[in-house]
Amino acid sequence: MKKEALAILNGKQVTTVNALTQLMRLHQITCGHFTADDGSIQRIPNNRISELMDILEETEGKAIIWAHYQWDIKDIIKEINKKYGPGSVVDYYGLTPQDERQPNIKKFQSDPKCRFLVGTPATGGYGITLTAANTVIYYSNGYDLEKRLQSEDRAHRIGQKKAVTYVDINAENTVDEKIVKSLRKKINIASEVLGEELKAWI
Repeated sequence: MKKEALAILNGKQVTTVNALTQLMRLHQITCGHFTADDGSIQRIPNNRISELMDILEETEGKAIIWAHYQWDIKDIIKEINKKYGPGSVVDYYGLTPQDERQPNIKKFQSDPKCRFLVGTPATGGYGITLTAANTVIYYSNGYDLEKRLQSEDRAHRIGQKKAVTYVDINAENTVDEKIVKSLRKKINIASEVLGEELKAWI
């Protein structure tokens, strides 16, 4: 995929959109899946989910798990339910029905059995209060700094009395690592990193 991405970018003028598209494909692969030409999702064996489960095992209290892809959210929920039982996790992302969103937040905030909230920063990163969490885990990141900062703030609202720990899961020596480094330096990849720079990332 890396060779193919570079071949595509070398064949034409490198626009930021072209480079981000190739970057996203490689990013999906680091998360354990990719979209085939026929539109189907193909799995790739990886240890990201087992890394997450190891982190959760060492985590006390409640945790928010943010993921960039809806596909990942389904996998995460399945694994948490398997290990911690029904009622231990709620979701807040694009496929969460509107009438379940508020009850899910309430359950996470007040039900001691519900330890985990899994969502996407695009949907859950704005305007909701998740101060029951003292750990925020980024299973995978997007490229938008604003969404990252807003999603970090969900656990830092008025009423938070504990220190909050932030954890990024990323695959070493891949685009994953560059995405996390840029976001931590407060760089908005989507608008500030240009095509040629992104090509160098690949």
